[in-house]
Amino acid sequence: MSEPIQINSEITAYSFDRLIVCDTAKIAQFLIANNFHFEDNCAVLSIDGYPQNIFSTVMQMLKQNTDLKVYAFHSATPRGVTMINELRNSPNWFAGNNLIIYDLGLLPRHVFPSKNMWILKSDDLAGQGRKIPTAVKSTLSTDELAWLKAGFYVELESFSPRKLLQVVSQGIAKTQAVANGYSS
Repeated sequence: MSEPIQINSEITAYSFDRLIVCDTAKIAQFLIANNFHFEDNCAVLSIDGYPQNIFSTVMQMLKQNTDLKVYAFHSATPRGVTMINELRNSPNWFAGNNLIIYDLGLLPRHVFPSKNMWILKSDDLAGQGRKIPTAVKSTLSTDELAWLKAGFYVELESFSPRKLLQVVSQGIAKTQAVANGYSS
């Protein structure tokens, strides 16, 4: 585990316009390595606290922005579909805050119409699928819940780097267009 680094107080007085929270450190690392955070004035973190050495400082900075836009980017897994709930209700994230949190996917409903996604199956994830909180279950269809309870899943890592960057960029652009009164 990395030691927290000291960041100049002049820098911490600023914030970001957006935050992408990924379900794995690998996806967060990928976005950071591709300079997504610079190009989109967007902090990138993982739900489990990556990057550890700046996580708490970045969270302090983010909580200063009452207009922060938060985006969840996750695999179609029980952990992924519960991320929005965790971001809204965990004191480590945004509990008690009225921020809008956008779900960029991947949800089971995104998998169903596709014929070319790499669908995996896991007994461990089937067990997790049976323990999805009621608040999250109400956001999923019966088919999605059955799929997750059966242990099926699709990882973001199965997509090409280009596709991952495209999904995040387009997801942010769509929410900005809607916020500005445009829709597609």
